[in-house]
Amino acid sequence: MADNRTPESILRPWREEDIASLVHHANNIKVSRFLTDAFPFPYTEVHARQFITDSMSADPLQRFAIEVGGEAVGSIGIHPQSDIMRLNAELGYWLSEDYWGRGIMTGIIHEVVEYGFKHFDVTRIYARPFGNNGASARVLEKAGFTLEAKIERNIIKNGELLDELIYAIRK
Repeated sequence: MADNRTPESILRPWREEDIASLVHHANNIKVSRFLTDAFPFPYTEVHARQFITDSMSADPLQRFAIEVGGEAVGSIGIHPQSDIMRLNAELGYWLSEDYWGRGIMTGIIHEVVEYGFKHFDVTRIYARPFGNNGASARVLEKAGFTLEAKIERNIIKNGELLDELIYAIRK
């Protein structure tokens, strides 16, 4: 996958040579504060190596590197659900603070949504940004997602109770 949706970004599979770049861009409290606790901070080489190994082993791929200027500067993943949620996939993503505000993520989300509907038996793709992450909510809206729900004080991150927003797009 190497379709340029914005002038400066490429969506592609993760590679072992991305470890240093991943650590450099992921090891940022401003990035991790908007992600689940499964995304560690500090973010080390051990975390990067495991993430990339896991990402490369899925078939079809579910996690992709966001490349800008030849360097992996973020990640996006589409995660099919199971059981009664089996027609759904969750979208998760992050981008290096160095690249915020450039319109990169909207195009990347469009590309992954298209990929998700093509490669997985799902009819709905959803994302759950924290209520204090207005930038992520705006990106999802620009990418065609609709706010389906706001669950007040549903998430705890760094000791703070936050709202959970649920955005979705349907096939």
